[in-house]
Amino acid sequence: MISAPKRPLAFARPWLDEAEAQAAARAILSGWVTQGPEVVAFEREFAAAVGAEHACAASSCTTALHLALRVLGVGCEDEVVTVSHSFIATANSIRYCGATPVFVDIEPRTFNMNPALIEPALSRRTRAILCVHQMGLPCDLRAILDIARRHHLPVIEDAACAIGSEILWDGQWARIGRPHGDIACFSFHPRKLVTTGDGGMLTTANADWDRQFRLLRQHGMSIPDHARHEASQVVFEAYPVLGYNYRMTDIQAAVGRQQLKRLPEMVARRRLLAERYGELLAAVPGLGLPREPDWARSNWQSYCVRLPQGCDQRHVMQFMLDRGVPTRRGVMCIHREPAYAQANPHLPLPESELAQDRSILLPMHHELSDQDQQYVAHTLADASQGCPS
Repeated sequence: MISAPKRPLAFARPWLDEAEAQAAARAILSGWVTQGPEVVAFEREFAAAVGAEHACAASSCTTALHLALRVLGVGCEDEVVTVSHSFIATANSIRYCGATPVFVDIEPRTFNMNPALIEPALSRRTRAILCVHQMGLPCDLRAILDIARRHHLPVIEDAACAIGSEILWDGQWARIGRPHGDIACFSFHPRKLVTTGDGGMLTTANADWDRQFRLLRQHGMSIPDHARHEASQVVFEAYPVLGYNYRMTDIQAAVGRQQLKRLPEMVARRRLLAERYGELLAAVPGLGLPREPDWARSNWQSYCVRLPQGCDQRHVMQFMLDRGVPTRRGVMCIHREPAYAQANPHLPLPESELAQDRSILLPMHHELSDQDQQYVAHTLADASQGCPS
């Protein structure tokens, strides 16, 4: 009999301690707390960490996605091919531009966009492809980019969950975020490995796009605040375009810089946790375990399992919660939400709907112990035994 952990079991927990507190204090005590030198340093260090030429901080991944689409010229009456099986922000960023998200289905083994379904979804109004590295597992970028290049379409990577994930590219392992498409967008929400409380980042190899991101994120102001502050002569800013207030603060960036130092250990730890879950759950009849393709290395931002045939998702989750194990349902399907149900074209999405209805996410964070994982696995096995065959 495996006993329950003595402390409450958390579903997710950011890895923060005194080092992040001191980093925030450094920014606070400097007197510069809005976008400034800490943001500049964080952008430089993030670009180096993922191998990108340019990195631009933003207030969230949602605003980063909006900036990416805006700079690519996506506008009213355009279409962007993406997935419904994602957090609603993916599609919202398209609608902010006045464009329409066109949803395609996912591959059941990876929970990522099925490249074979992209071309049937293209039309003369298609302006871009927005793929998602779901739960940290890289999508099939090679296949997606082959299609995109044939049709002269840009590719945006929603890499919200994928900081530290890798893809085998031309025989070498490369971090997601180089980017391999045209622009990659990251999140620093507390559910992600690297957190700044909230925040986002865009990476690109295109210097002109990077310049436009920076202009648009700060009200369209021609001169950043810190550059004006450091100038030896009086300078007046101008506002040549309509911009947004999508800035990251220096307090957030200071925390992010410290978090970035932890990234290699975070990824290594989660890969060990994922391996251990696989060992503990392998004997549960009918349970579908996540697998990495041989060309991808996940950061295991989440660990998602498919329930055995006949299991009721809500029943299993409640059974586990009653025994002190918090879970989350499978990733949402945007097309099922009231804001999207009637408004957007999409092909049939059976795999996306099955993934939402038949999957659950298990606790996954840095502090998860071996005993915690044993208890989670034992509880899930017990919950599955009650399912009809």
